[in-house]
Amino acid sequence: MLSAFGRAFRTPDLRRKLLFTLGIITIFRLGAFIPSPGVNYQNVQQCLQNGQTTGGIYQLVNLFSGGALLQVSVFALGIMPYITASIIVQLLRVVIPRFQQLYEEGASGQSKLTQYTRYLTIALGLLNATTLVSLARSGQLLPNCQLPIIPDDSIITTILIIITLTAGTGLIMWMGELVTEKGVGNGMSLLIFTSIVSSFPGSLGAIWTSQGPGTFFMVLVIGLLTVAAVVFVEQSQRRIPVQYAKRMIGRRTVGGTSTYIPIKVNMAGVVPVIFASSMLYLPGLISQFNQPKSGEPIAPWVEWINNNLVRGDQPIYMVLYFSMIVFFTYFYVAITFNPEEVSDNMKKYGGFIPGIRAGKPTADYLQYVLSRITLPGAIYLAFVALIPLVALVLINANQNFPFGGTSILIMVGVGLETVKQIDAQLQQRHYEGLLR
Repeated sequence: MLSAFGRAFRTPDLRRKLLFTLGIITIFRLGAFIPSPGVNYQNVQQCLQNGQTTGGIYQLVNLFSGGALLQVSVFALGIMPYITASIIVQLLRVVIPRFQQLYEEGASGQSKLTQYTRYLTIALGLLNATTLVSLARSGQLLPNCQLPIIPDDSIITTILIIITLTAGTGLIMWMGELVTEKGVGNGMSLLIFTSIVSSFPGSLGAIWTSQGPGTFFMVLVIGLLTVAAVVFVEQSQRRIPVQYAKRMIGRRTVGGTSTYIPIKVNMAGVVPVIFASSMLYLPGLISQFNQPKSGEPIAPWVEWINNNLVRGDQPIYMVLYFSMIVFFTYFYVAITFNPEEVSDNMKKYGGFIPGIRAGKPTADYLQYVLSRITLPGAIYLAFVALIPLVALVLINANQNFPFGGTSILIMVGVGLETVKQIDAQLQQRHYEGLLR
């Protein structure tokens, strides 16, 4: 493996791409530690060192920002506004026919959808920045911190912080697109990968300090087994054979080839986990804004939410989390994979599945296979997402448990895709490739 990386760096074109990608990643990580103007960096660091961090409501956003959210740095919002905008634009294809028409137009139409995604990212960044500044000023971002995060609460300072955070989101989006265009791999995915991996040393160190060497090595073993299982499932696919009939075009005979449609066990990726996490964060967020005044009793529904839907170690929370991941997996797969569209494209080019008639029978068969293979994929996603919650119950390592849930799915997925791209570029230059 090391010799393969050496060959990659000895290839001039690939070396430039790798160094460019590493340079963008370095700038991205530096921005996570540059405080926004008006933020008292010493107070924030003191609160974080004392363990006075927020609960689960902002945990996912803080994970994707590489810890920059709680530090209110210039890159505090991270890549989450872009992810949310991409998902919204993708879902709008089902609702707005114009979006679906643009998607089917090819490169020109998809470039317009990308532009809409950029505009929506800036809008969401502005909204999220305003919310983040409000939470930081009111003390709800770090509830147990008694030190002021933003000492100067004037309008000028507030507007300046909001503009800085929104500009940081736009800069991250630009850097991600630069990596996709001039570097190696998908830029946005690599930035998320970097944010998640950057939290591993601190999380493992906290487990060693607080839980002891025995728990530390047990976590490592669980992590290795989880990574192996995720790699196995992510690489698993059902290959549906497709035969193309021979056709005469002028004097040439085309077709007559055999190929297959790869249907992955986990076609939805990590999106259902993000959907389920976001939906379960809403009750806790609503309860935070409905806390009683001093001396008044807590409303029964607020108390029930605080007892059952805020902490991940509660049985009701786990059951809802599991069920919502399964539901959103089916929902997202139904949106992104259209059996009728695949069947029409096959019929247009003379393709057919052996033993299945072209047209509606092919679409029905694809839908049958898809519905059957999505169930184990949904259950697999739900179990992987529950690993940190189970770790909280067993070893009390939820805040520091790095292997599981969204983080491990993104890490493995992005890592596999990036290695495949490097391997493909090495093979184009008549090398053995990165993977033997």
